[in-house]
Amino acid sequence: MWVLVMFDLPVLTKEDKRNYREFRKQLLKRGYLQLQYSVYARPCHSDENAQVHKERIRKYLPPEGEVSIGLITDKQFSRIETFFGESRKEQPKPPDQLSFF
Repeated sequence: MWVLVMFDLPVLTKEDKRNYREFRKQLLKRGYLQLQYSVYARPCHSDENAQVHKERIRKYLPPEGEVSIGLITDKQFSRIETFFGESRKEQPKPPDQLSFF
């Protein structure tokens, strides 16, 4: 399971910029990987764990802007293709999920 966070935050004032930096810092601190400028993802070992991370994001939402949170499976994440111009760039292998046996 992956938590996907996409956001569009204003950066017009000093306060807006500070809110943007703090939100991004919180994502990185909690293990999110930057896929694009405003798209971050984090692997989770279960749906319940993904819900916990989704609720944590809600606690530090900036006062302005738009934040979208999606949950996708490992299979869906592995089907993401990245293109640069006309050539396809190989997608990095997602990290192995935790297994307890």
